[in-house]
Amino acid sequence: MIVRAVVAVLIIVSGYLIFEFGRINAGYDIIEAGNISQAYEDHIAQLDDEVIVLKQEVALLETNIEVDRESYREVEANLIELQGKIQEQRDAIAFYRGIVSPSDGNSGLRVQDLKFTRGKAEREFNVRLVLVQAMKHDRKVSGDVNLNIVGDQNGVETTYAFAQLAPEEADKAWAYSFRYFQDFDRQLVLPDGFTPERITVEVRSRTRSISSIEESFAWANSQG
Repeated sequence: MIVRAVVAVLIIVSGYLIFEFGRINAGYDIIEAGNISQAYEDHIAQLDDEVIVLKQEVALLETNIEVDRESYREVEANLIELQGKIQEQRDAIAFYRGIVSPSDGNSGLRVQDLKFTRGKAEREFNVRLVLVQAMKHDRKVSGDVNLNIVGDQNGVETTYAFAQLAPEEADKAWAYSFRYFQDFDRQLVLPDGFTPERITVEVRSRTRSISSIEESFAWANSQG
């Protein structure tokens, strides 16, 4: 029994040796093959390490890009805010210059600003009117405003007074009293079929030595 087992082992070993001998004769070197296999495994491991490093670099670059984008957005927002503040300062300077030293050199009442912006309801508009007393401010001026809108009503030139266009619950009177300036915010609703073309503003003064004024504005230029 033992002899048979030994013989069987010898046969297996002999067969393997014959197999390897045949491969060697055919040019196959088992040691070199093992070295080549190990070299490939080492290279694969190296590539795996490089992949890990590249993934880390990509993640870092994506983070940097996001940080750069966020920094850019922050700088851009700050720039826009700063530009807005600068424009506000310029508008304020121009406004007060118009009170103290107007470009035309004329004193008295004047319309400093008139803007119409769309309201919430259909054909509703918000009106912003700023009145100033230029150059001379030694006395308070008082009076009332008469605002009319002239336009086309179904092919016919029509004029509407502010009192006709103001909402029912609104105060139809438009009185003023100030020394330097006064601003107003009012609402009006344009009639259906009416196309506005120009606005006339009459600022009537009840103060002696201060004259009333009347100015006209194109509707297109008054849109704010």
